[in-house]
Amino acid sequence: MKKIILVGKPNSGKSLLFNQLTGLKQKVANFPGVTVELKSGTFNGYELVDFPGTYSLSSISSDESLAIEQLHIAMENADTSLVICNLDATKLERSLVFALQVQQLAKQHNKGVIFALNMMDELTRFGHSIDVEALSAQLGSPVYGISAKTLIGISEFTQALHSHAQAPELVQVKRPDLNQHASLLFAKNLAKQFAIDKDIVLKQQNKLDNFLLHSIAGGVIFIAVMFFLFQSIFTWATPLMDAVETGISILGELTVAALPEGIVSDFVNDAIFGGVGAFLVFVPQIMVLTLIIGLLEDSGYLARAALICHKPLSLFGLSGRSFIPYLSGHACAIPAIMAARTIESPRKRLITMITVPLMSCSARLPVYALLIAVLVPNESYLGGWVNLQGAVFFALYFGGIFTALIMSKLLNSWIEKSEKQSDLPFIIELPSYRLPHWRPLFYKTVNSGQQFIRRAGPVIFMVSVVVWVLGYFPQNGDLSASYLAYIGQFLEPLFAPLGVDWRYAVAILVSFLAREVFVGVLGTLFSIENADEDIGGLAAQLQADGLSLASGIALLGFYVIALQCVATVATLKGETAKNRYSWGIFVLYGLLAYLVGAAIYAILS
Repeated sequence: MKKIILVGKPNSGKSLLFNQLTGLKQKVANFPGVTVELKSGTFNGYELVDFPGTYSLSSISSDESLAIEQLHIAMENADTSLVICNLDATKLERSLVFALQVQQLAKQHNKGVIFALNMMDELTRFGHSIDVEALSAQLGSPVYGISAKTLIGISEFTQALHSHAQAPELVQVKRPDLNQHASLLFAKNLAKQFAIDKDIVLKQQNKLDNFLLHSIAGGVIFIAVMFFLFQSIFTWATPLMDAVETGISILGELTVAALPEGIVSDFVNDAIFGGVGAFLVFVPQIMVLTLIIGLLEDSGYLARAALICHKPLSLFGLSGRSFIPYLSGHACAIPAIMAARTIESPRKRLITMITVPLMSCSARLPVYALLIAVLVPNESYLGGWVNLQGAVFFALYFGGIFTALIMSKLLNSWIEKSEKQSDLPFIIELPSYRLPHWRPLFYKTVNSGQQFIRRAGPVIFMVSVVVWVLGYFPQNGDLSASYLAYIGQFLEPLFAPLGVDWRYAVAILVSFLAREVFVGVLGTLFSIENADEDIGGLAAQLQADGLSLASGIALLGFYVIALQCVATVATLKGETAKNRYSWGIFVLYGLLAYLVGAAIYAILS
């Protein structure tokens, strides 16, 4: 299949254009380096490939080096027929510098080039227009004015793209080659002729930045935004969670009622609806978390947050860019570790990757939600604006961040000198403030729930089945005389310092595969044990069982720190290429979590 490649600078609407052309559910974010992987889709029989955003063909970071290397490979590929270069109409000069480099590279490999002048709706809002035909004549390649957000010009661009893809030789670059100095001068002259005055674009942005980046107000707003983020996980997701729990409960009752009494009925009730069902209840919280982070990304605030965080993070040996992996680590540690590639310093990049697993990812969320629901009353203060459970949730997330910062400070001193390469300066582009586009945000939110179910669901199902079999036999439902009870009672002394019995010991041990399994295992165990009792919901069952405050907080402390995800360990191994940074951290965090949990229980009990 012939290929069309799409390139452009970050924050220029490139990935959103890719969405409109292919219909793929692609991540769109206003932060340099978020798109660190090649994305591909189908456009009218051609493979359209979205390349990571780069500012220049001369790289200054590892992620740009990777993107540029892949671009050169694609240019040499005979299957590549056409190059689309996306331009930001609001920041034309910066886009043109990269565009002229791409044009010259395409000319060397006899590839056709067309330009998509994106964000034309922003220019219209400022009362400016660009003579697209005149710009096309100057560049020597077709230029099409579009807005991937409002769909201005998309229909015409789609038709033209199909035509150019069929005859790419007609849009091959004929313009004479320019050296670097001449190319920069040409871009500057074109910007003077066609681009909007920078002051007009920056006027509104600067007003907001003066407030949001203020030395005092900016920090207060940042803390408020983060607090709102974690409050919303409880307040917004609760109705959805209640609906899911009710739906699962009704479906379970109807299903079990249709089955004859016996092993099959017990299996469906305890393993399927008790184990897997208990896990599904928490999916809405993961979707709400993704939605809020997506809003912050797409609005342009995250880049400002990185700037606000740079100075305090540098005290711990980190960079302002570490904020983005840290925040995205609250969704999943795996892409967050990969997002650390954007950090300019090898030493800071390594420290960030090692400490990202301490962020409270979505897999911890079901554990937190369950234990908080058991231990903390659902009360609100200040007219309903502050929820007590949400405040505890915020404290747990803050605990993970605080632990990560302390570990970063220690690692900054311990990492061997061979890793301490010279640090590059902290440079970040502040994208324009924009209203997020609902379609990619909606897809991103829904996909987060689907991907979480696909990733964790099979594991939880298999674990629930194994736990049910071990807990059901040999006495057909008598948990105290089951195989699992013998295993758990053997392990119980190991977890006695945390103040929990053998059932929690089994759940903790199994959750080293994946943290969220903890909920499924307890759901299965308590479904078996309380099969004949009318106790609704797993949280209510734990409360009725008498989980103490000291034991519950000890468990929370343990799960804040422990690295219980085999996939995260594998990703660390792949990114660092060293076992001491992957399995070593796995062991270190496990021991530290155990000691912290034991200390909490000893103090509170």
